[in-house]
Amino acid sequence: MFHVEQSSQAISPMEENTPKQDLVNKLPQKPGVYQFFNSQGEILYIGKAKNLRKRVSSYFVNALPSSFKQEALVKKIADIKYILVGSESDALLLENNLIKEYKPKYNILLKDDKTYPWICIRNERFPRVIQTRTYLTDGSEYFGPYTSGLMVKTLLDLIRQLYKLRTCKLSLGEKAIQNGKFKRCLEFHMGNCKGPCEGLQSSEEYMQAIVQIREILKGNYHQVITHLRQLMELYAKQLMFEEAAVIKQKIEILEKFKGKSTIVNPKINNVDVFSIIDDENFAFVNFLKVVNGAIVQAHNVEIQKVLQEDKRDILGYVIFDLRERFKSDAKEIIVPFQPLVSLPDLITVIPLRGDKRKLLDLSMRNAFSYRSDRMSFRADDKWSQQESMVLSKLQSDLRLKTTPYHIECFDNSNLQGSDPVASCVVFQSTKPLKASYRHYNIKTVRGPDDYASMQEVMGRRYRHLLEQGEELPDLIIVDGGKGQLNAAVKVLKELNIYNKSAIISIAKRLEEIYVPDDPVPLYLDKNSTSLKLIQRIRDEAHRFGITFHQHKRSGNQLKSAWNNIPGIGENTRNRILSTEPDPEKLRSMDQEELKRTIGSRAAKILLNYFKNTEDHP
Repeated sequence: MFHVEQSSQAISPMEENTPKQDLVNKLPQKPGVYQFFNSQGEILYIGKAKNLRKRVSSYFVNALPSSFKQEALVKKIADIKYILVGSESDALLLENNLIKEYKPKYNILLKDDKTYPWICIRNERFPRVIQTRTYLTDGSEYFGPYTSGLMVKTLLDLIRQLYKLRTCKLSLGEKAIQNGKFKRCLEFHMGNCKGPCEGLQSSEEYMQAIVQIREILKGNYHQVITHLRQLMELYAKQLMFEEAAVIKQKIEILEKFKGKSTIVNPKINNVDVFSIIDDENFAFVNFLKVVNGAIVQAHNVEIQKVLQEDKRDILGYVIFDLRERFKSDAKEIIVPFQPLVSLPDLITVIPLRGDKRKLLDLSMRNAFSYRSDRMSFRADDKWSQQESMVLSKLQSDLRLKTTPYHIECFDNSNLQGSDPVASCVVFQSTKPLKASYRHYNIKTVRGPDDYASMQEVMGRRYRHLLEQGEELPDLIIVDGGKGQLNAAVKVLKELNIYNKSAIISIAKRLEEIYVPDDPVPLYLDKNSTSLKLIQRIRDEAHRFGITFHQHKRSGNQLKSAWNNIPGIGENTRNRILSTEPDPEKLRSMDQEELKRTIGSRAAKILLNYFKNTEDHP
């Protein structure tokens, strides 16, 4: 808590005939926070100062404004108020709180409106360990916040692997348990809970697990592993080998998880690292949190400059804000230079060499990378606006509930019923996401049955997404007419996701668009951006499927032809096909290249076969 020495005081509103120097001279020479107001009583700017009179006078006396924005600010100032505090650090805290509350036009603001997840150990008997985005002062313990949802999921999965904690919301009072008020649930029978609701697990045993979980969430894996090793040795001495094996498995899980952390130096413990780079209009700050020699948290922020702020001032502001937001209790910070603001409760280190310098360099590389990403984003912003217009038009034309940012399209491919395959292509914001493209060999359908093939492929695709917890598309496009659409809709209904993703089909002959529960097709204008986007996605799915189909047929023809080559057995044939499945490439190779590709013996046999046969495989 900061100490406020004196309540808010106002200096009389400025008048054109009142010398500004006289006005500023009324300010005390003490630390505090000042506020500039316009003639409408709106806050223009909030600042802190070690010496209020000296700092505020710099805006008006014996100094030209450092920018047009600062000149505009000074012209608009009609009133000044200030709050005295006990120290410069108290002024920093109060300034930070007031800026967040009033968001003045001329103050820099961190561009970060997200609510980040926390891991919470609930304040209750037999505490639950849960994820939350709401920080409450209810006596519970909160760890984080985490900038990566994946990190939260990974930690919670690790905890559930190591410890059998309850997930129910029952109020497990001691008397209620003794009176048999509760019954074991499915989680107990699945082995995920030890049944404290029926007194099958004591509070002492349960809290031992919570103690270890608390250390894991703090990043103190070494202490937990040491404790588990001692417990394992104790069980082994008492010939409790099954219990010792369970503990050993926990140690292996923890060691594996620990190995994924970025290790710097085990001697560097509980340190915050900050770096900053800036240009004329923006500053970019990277934050790394180091616990027991491992980086356990990383975060970037972008700041838009308003009054050409000095990066030393910006760094101090961001350090204070991020440490408050991430509830950091580190006593040491590593920075590239001394911030302008005084941070008396912290040890400030500006390393020139050694492991701490390497940490600072790593943070700086992250800051440069973040700036590059943000610059690319701004360069693409114009194109992003065009994309949004196209997707909004598509939403309107198809009468969709949401904007279709994530679109997936399916296409079947076969030639006279042979080698049936299917393809799925993925587009995000009108752009192909090729890493998410998928090929499918048809496994359960015999003969040329497009409807059954479509059902198999879509079933496999969306069962997998549901099992992996991945997001479903906003729009699904099926290549075909009403029949293919009905087959696809049936799959979505069986998976209970029919209302979670919109679906249409497009027929090639007249480019009719079919939607569920409507026998009359929709005809979009041939020049509309909506139809062009749908056609582009459909054509990409067809291209991707045809390429795979041709590749598979070539491989099958080659394999079939090689069944009759003397000296080429099944193992050799499979090895050649796995090395180079394209027959045309093999046929075009000279003797030396063929030897390097498939080996001397197989190359000799193939060359003789190519010479003595008219039709090469």
